[in-house]
Amino acid sequence: MPTEHHLASAGHLHHRWNAALPPALTIRDGDTVQFECLESTGGQLTRTSTLEEFVRIDRGLIHALTGPVFIEGAEVGDVLEVSIRRVAHGGWGWTSIVPGMGLLPGRFLLPYLFIWELARDYSESLAFARVPLSPFCGVMGVAPGADGEIPTRPPGPFGGNMDVRDLCEGATLYLPVLRPGGLFSTGDVHAAQGDGEVCLNGIECPAEVTLTFRVRRDFRLTAPMAETPPKPLAAGENFGAWLMIEADPDPLAAAAAAVSRLVDFITERWGLSPERAYVLCSAVVSLRLSQVVNRPVMTVTAALPKGILPPL
Repeated sequence: MPTEHHLASAGHLHHRWNAALPPALTIRDGDTVQFECLESTGGQLTRTSTLEEFVRIDRGLIHALTGPVFIEGAEVGDVLEVSIRRVAHGGWGWTSIVPGMGLLPGRFLLPYLFIWELARDYSESLAFARVPLSPFCGVMGVAPGADGEIPTRPPGPFGGNMDVRDLCEGATLYLPVLRPGGLFSTGDVHAAQGDGEVCLNGIECPAEVTLTFRVRRDFRLTAPMAETPPKPLAAGENFGAWLMIEADPDPLAAAAAAVSRLVDFITERWGLSPERAYVLCSAVVSLRLSQVVNRPVMTVTAALPKGILPPL
């Protein structure tokens, strides 16, 4: 019979991918694991942290991952099915601006930290905005096929730091097994995040994450695949959006221009500071490649859901 397990973060955190790490837990096909996930700094920040404390954190400990979990019977070439049963945030989170990083590094030159208080389904911490929450794990992955320590920042065929906000409660992730047992780890939970995660973070938060694992041999994968449930990801997205549309041969330049215009729009219309407007964009704005076929020009749309702010 399938078994339910609990995996605490204490003693089971790691900050690099490494197939040589000993398993924190061994389970069987069909078992469920409740992961205790710290926020992405591994507990260096709390709901009372200041900007001064934030600039002193050890960035080598970013992406504190809980695991790895060894799944008996999972062999190289199999597919690991990860059903996301529950992602319950811990009631608070943070978003930051780091100079030189994010989509607008030339505009935001000073560090900034914003602490969010989270209700179950929304946050009203940021001025007039009512931000809908849809928690998900920014990092979910198996051990890479390569030997040695591998940074967690770039994703890969093993999954990892994908930051796909669709991977919330009710979704299913499929990963190619690259090492015996899979050696699955997760962390970097976001209570909310817009497509693009434009200012570097979504709403980073601690969470309890419940996942069920199955080993699949009826198909093969070379990279991650996902299924999402037939329901809206965030209630605010049902109320329309303000769209900033930019075209440029360089999609990053188009994206930067569109988000910068949204920052100005929010600042001018609702009186938020540019920093808070940028943080809000990172939590809720969807960046979309609207068209990539009219080469050499591509079109990028930045969408701000109307439902999170008071009507104009």
